[in-house]
Amino acid sequence: MTKADFSGSGTADDPWVLFTPTLRSQYQIHRDPDADPPALVCQVGSTELRYHLSAIDDLHAMLVEADDWVPLGNADEQKPAAEGSVEAWARSEDNPVGGWYGLKKGLRGRFGNYVPPVLEALDLAEVEHNARGNRMRAI
Repeated sequence: MTKADFSGSGTADDPWVLFTPTLRSQYQIHRDPDADPPALVCQVGSTELRYHLSAIDDLHAMLVEADDWVPLGNADEQKPAAEGSVEAWARSEDNPVGGWYGLKKGLRGRFGNYVPPVLEALDLAEVEHNARGNRMRAI
């Protein structure tokens, strides 16, 4: 498995430039620790999505506990997430934030598309890069 190419340091002035797990789409994302609540700010074209900044550490901890590959299960907010997937975990009342990691109503989904590559860039996880059905696991 090869790691996807990326650039940037994850700040507002030098955002990570990443690819979705399928490697079809490029986007930018950065940490905003001063936001309320602290956020990962994801820019996809003209659309801005925000996720709790704690998602990085929380997702890594979940993957370590799973100790296996976990399907990404990418889905829009309005669609159900596949059971047992990263996307379902990011919406679950049982996760560390007690619900959605997405912060903007209507744009809270797609966690499984935009956050896993951040963990890959930080060498916290491996992410598959197939045309569909991708998974991730902790390093």
